[in-house]
Amino acid sequence: MAYFCVHAFDHPGRLEDRMRLRESHRARLRQHDHPVAVRIGGPLLDEAGRMIGSLLVIEAATRAEVDAFLAGDPYVAGGLYREVAINTFNWGLGLPEASHG
Repeated sequence: MAYFCVHAFDHPGRLEDRMRLRESHRARLRQHDHPVAVRIGGPLLDEAGRMIGSLLVIEAATRAEVDAFLAGDPYVAGGLYREVAINTFNWGLGLPEASHG
């Protein structure tokens, strides 16, 4: 298994859409009907503390699994994000216990 870091930035002015989709997005992150595990997740904030995007650390066997998981996310399906970057992540400090896999 590998770790992938997802940085996703909202389209400007879409906070209302983010709030409308938030509960279904959060539920999706906690579902276990897919082959990935979301290890860390939370909103990215601007200097004023407003949500402007998302950060996820996902454990998966392949990048394709991450792509498929994200395609089913309500924020993605709702067109909230203007930009999504996915990178392989070499987890060093604070590595979760191996029993999570």
